[in-house]
Amino acid sequence: MPDFALNQDTELLRLIATDDPQEAEALFAAARQQREIYYGQQVYFRGLVEFTNYCKNDCYYCGIRCSNNQVKRYRLSLEQILESCRVGDMLGFKTFVLQGGEDPWFTDQRIIEMVEAIRKEYPDHAITLSIGERNRESYEAFFQAGANRYLLRHETANEAHYQKMHPASMSLTERKQCLYTLKDIGYQVGAGFMVGTPFQTPENLLEDLRFLQTLEPHMVGIGPFIPQADTPFGDYPGGTLELTLKMIALTRLLLPKALIPATTALGTISPLGREKGLMAGANVVMPNLSPKEVRKLYALYDNKICTGDEAAECRFCMEGRIRNFGFVPNMSRGDVAGWDRSA
Repeated sequence: MPDFALNQDTELLRLIATDDPQEAEALFAAARQQREIYYGQQVYFRGLVEFTNYCKNDCYYCGIRCSNNQVKRYRLSLEQILESCRVGDMLGFKTFVLQGGEDPWFTDQRIIEMVEAIRKEYPDHAITLSIGERNRESYEAFFQAGANRYLLRHETANEAHYQKMHPASMSLTERKQCLYTLKDIGYQVGAGFMVGTPFQTPENLLEDLRFLQTLEPHMVGIGPFIPQADTPFGDYPGGTLELTLKMIALTRLLLPKALIPATTALGTISPLGREKGLMAGANVVMPNLSPKEVRKLYALYDNKICTGDEAAECRFCMEGRIRNFGFVPNMSRGDVAGWDRSA
């Protein structure tokens, strides 16, 4: 097994840029070996509920950006959210991921009510929120209500690149501060970035990796950029499977205990994308529990897969596929290695 000198920026840049398939496979093998130390062949399942596609932000890459008037907007009621969780629990899920745009209608109080209602029914399940930037008081209130984890992708760690992807009203400094605040409160925190976005350079990707090393998040979401036709970036080329897999592998080697999903976006750009993500060091999958009728409406990017599946179809299909690759589906909470729930 090659000993990659990942403490050296020049070596990381070389690995990011390499087009040698043998070297890439050696990188994936090293990542698998590192993952197995902490997680063996376990792949953790999370149940995803996309509860609103309203968003106040206008990110240039995102299909639910506020200025996209081609989107049919929706919000799930509290009862619809709870019913999605009930379906998930019946299917064995012990983690619910509540994801939505930054929707002002979902005030702190409504989020608290949602979290408390789920926590009341499922006292031992993990509750993950992915609802964007809020202030410290809000994050603390959600934590007290029963949320355990929070996903907030930083998208890019480079200021100039961030400004090219977002309107002036958004701030990378604020995004990073939110991540540090969430860690300080006690959440298991997820950051992450897209691969292959417009204007992205290998140096930007290096900066993402070094930022992750500094932040030390518990989870890292990495997926390819996929254009959405009704956005300013709709005509740009998408990110490649090969580079995305390399970034997953490098993240695994730099953050060996991290929980890293094989994303739906990976499966969208390649029929075996999620399986290849697992072979590159990922160890989480997130089948969709949202009501079938709204899945196509949560269109962050074009051609998203699994929008027509029932929740049970989605779960059992994915379980069978990952077993075929030698992995073991795990429906437990799947906390990050070494996490003390009593702390």
